[in-house]
Amino acid sequence: VCASVYGLLNMGERYISVIPLAGKYIPHASDRVIGIITEVTYSNWIVDINSPYDGLLHISQYPRRIEAESMSRYLKAGDCILTMVGAVDAGMKVELTLRDKELRRLSDGRIVTINPTKMPRVIGRSGSMIRLLKSEIGCSMFVGQNGRIWINGSDDRIDLAIQAINYIETNAHNTGLTERVQAFLKAKEKTRYGRVHESRNDEE
Repeated sequence: VCASVYGLLNMGERYISVIPLAGKYIPHASDRVIGIITEVTYSNWIVDINSPYDGLLHISQYPRRIEAESMSRYLKAGDCILTMVGAVDAGMKVELTLRDKELRRLSDGRIVTINPTKMPRVIGRSGSMIRLLKSEIGCSMFVGQNGRIWINGSDDRIDLAIQAINYIETNAHNTGLTERVQAFLKAKEKTRYGRVHESRNDEE
């Protein structure tokens, strides 16, 4: 088996693949992605999905029936959405949908963007890395397959999550990444605890 791209070996019990070190997000049907509304047309919202190709969210794919004249009341330019790729045709027309219970407009939290090819490292094998981040940091996270990650929680928890994600992206080529991330988070928490302790002493 010869790899067509340079990257990281990703081996499971019944599969082997390569995670490329660079590249653009290419949409596929059923991908869950985080998009940003860039334009509202008569029957479609145009959505930036961090790809060479824009996504189209047709009015019929909104979770409730609305009139075309009132589309901007529900989603306007600049709004962020958690959406799913419904279909991609041969000409790379990317159709999106919000017709699923977890798909919605994201009204709070923050979004961080990394190289889409590094997303498997953020997710980890069978979701192990993202579970580690959620439990150790204590915030809500959703990883879009297009390189965008939504994080919600207190400001200091969000800041720590962003630092951890950037650390994973920078060190994605290294082995033993889970242990490295655990050590990184422990060091950050130790530093934070020390600052809080010093602050309390100063107040006393």
